[in-house]
Amino acid sequence: MSDTTEDPIGDDLTRRIADGVCWITLNRPEAGNALTQFMRDRIAQWVRDASADLFVRVVVITGTGDKAFCTGADLRGGRLEPRPKPDDAPEDVVGEGARMIRDGWQSLVTAILDCEKPVIAGVNGTAAGGGMHLALACDLVVMAEEAKFVEVFVRRGIAPDAGGAWILTRLVGIQKAKELFFFGDDVPAPEASRIGLVTRLVPRAELQATLEEMAARLAKGPTKAIWIAKWLTNRALDVDRATSLYDEAIGQELVTNTSDMKEGIASFVERRPAEFKGW
Repeated sequence: MSDTTEDPIGDDLTRRIADGVCWITLNRPEAGNALTQFMRDRIAQWVRDASADLFVRVVVITGTGDKAFCTGADLRGGRLEPRPKPDDAPEDVVGEGARMIRDGWQSLVTAILDCEKPVIAGVNGTAAGGGMHLALACDLVVMAEEAKFVEVFVRRGIAPDAGGAWILTRLVGIQKAKELFFFGDDVPAPEASRIGLVTRLVPRAELQATLEEMAARLAKGPTKAIWIAKWLTNRALDVDRATSLYDEAIGQELVTNTSDMKEGIASFVERRPAEFKGW
């Protein structure tokens, strides 16, 4: 099964589903793989769709070209026209700005965090601003040694968005997150790996092969058990111990009723490799 999108995003963004892997590729290398509003919303929808799609067991998001994974929002165009307003309405209506943020990049990041399938970012080049947070929202980050992260917001006089403060602080701690936000300096891949932003660091020439290997392993895993592990881990820093243990008990009960857990136990008893189906 494969899908190449049509208007309004054309071939700027592609999706291919094969062997349990949903490959989402940003394909605007001449524009730093910056996301138009249409692209951003389509990725969010595809990731949400992946949760319910039994043909999908892992999602990979990557970009084309050697220079950029994603340089954030395309500020030059690719936006929906706003709905008309009553003649006497003010130009700026209270609540519109916050709603735009919630329905925009926050929605994309949340879709990734809440996806019931593991999501891998293949960072082939610069990931800046919202593009950095797009990558860090993913469960695993595979980064080319030649790539870099940039919290570029301060360079434009903009506050961080796309869930950046929530995500980055949990990955590197409060002090380091403030340093990255305040100065907006480039974070080369080796430094990004050292401070805990990267799952695996590889030469760019090995990035695709590494993504394929990791995705293939996850696509053969017990998908529901991986989902519960993701859910518990994402909640761990937000809830108290009692709530976390309660969540764990509920998650264990849910997984106990899956075909994959039954297969896992049977394969152990029969001393053979497990063949997980994803449900």
